[in-house]
Amino acid sequence: MGATPTESVGAVGLVLARPARLLGAEPFFMEFIAGIEERLSERGLSVLLHVVAAHDAETAAYRRWAAQHLVDAVLLVNRTVDDPRLAVLREVGLPTIVVGEPSPDLPVPAVRSDDAGAMEEALAHLLELGHRHIARISGPGELLHTRARSAALLAGCHAAGVEPVVLEGDYSEESGAKLTAALLTRERRPTAILYDNDVMAVAGLNAAKEFGVAVPTELSLLAWDDSTLCRLASPALTTMSVDVHQFGTSVAESVLELIDGAPVAQRWSPAAVLVQRGSSAPAPTP
Repeated sequence: MGATPTESVGAVGLVLARPARLLGAEPFFMEFIAGIEERLSERGLSVLLHVVAAHDAETAAYRRWAAQHLVDAVLLVNRTVDDPRLAVLREVGLPTIVVGEPSPDLPVPAVRSDDAGAMEEALAHLLELGHRHIARISGPGELLHTRARSAALLAGCHAAGVEPVVLEGDYSEESGAKLTAALLTRERRPTAILYDNDVMAVAGLNAAKEFGVAVPTELSLLAWDDSTLCRLASPALTTMSVDVHQFGTSVAESVLELIDGAPVAQRWSPAAVLVQRGSSAPAPTP
């Protein structure tokens, strides 16, 4: 049961299990939290943000928050395969909203995201440009939204008679640069690369320049999570763009309903929209 308004402690908990250096470099979560805070502040609530290195520290934080009654509800992000965190939250009695969830089958309210549909649109863009040697640098493979994107990519490529190459990154600049270099030194290098976030994509663009591979005439790049990084890159990066601020606002609406004890409406992340810029072009002629 959620806390009633008179019992409110005025905070919504969000734990991010990721290296702090990534949080500082990746614009997504800062814009996401800003959207949540903007809506919560109208009710005198705020986000209690806790950054930890691993999920065991995250579950310890949930137990501490519940024991000390430090938050009214929790936002659970980045669900993984065989994820134990939801069971822990239910055990300690913390009301929960799952965020960015591809699955429709959950025992708690969720703000869902259509990662498969976005990947289908991104892939369609590259296929229409004539690309047949396509690679992807993904986020961590245990994340459910990574798997949803991967499944959509593989299905779409199979239908088009394309054999994609998928390398697993960690959203960091280092992995974007290293894995792009690995792709560009293959005997058959890709003519297009999709990246699961903006930081890896910008690092990949820089790696292509270091290898003397022209973007977009020799190599097209497409990023997730449009940001200032993508717009200021040269060439500017084609992206699957989501209104991250509105995403945060929608999550805040759900958590307010949960705290109030009202039915929580089904909500979705704003749909990702393809924004074509200078980094994608027709595939080079063999």
